[in-house]
Amino acid sequence: MTNYQQEIKDLTVTRSLRLLSDGFKNEFATFAYADERMTVLLQQLAAEFVDINIPIVDGDVEIDLALMLFESVDIIAR
Repeated sequence: MTNYQQEIKDLTVTRSLRLLSDGFKNEFATFAYADERMTVLLQQLAAEFVDINIPIVDGDVEIDLALMLFESVDIIAR
């Protein structure tokens, strides 16, 4: 196979993968958002973010803010 033929094959595969990705991205976003592991992960990340970036002394207020941040996140396909 020549370099030109390999390049055409690679471009065809890349194009096919892009079409599959575009076709399934919304379904994947819904799948990921509905998974309990994603919920747990986003809650943990929100709590960690607040802990690192926002100096709040009251633990209950810190948790409330982390939950508000978590609730503000939507997963959308672009």
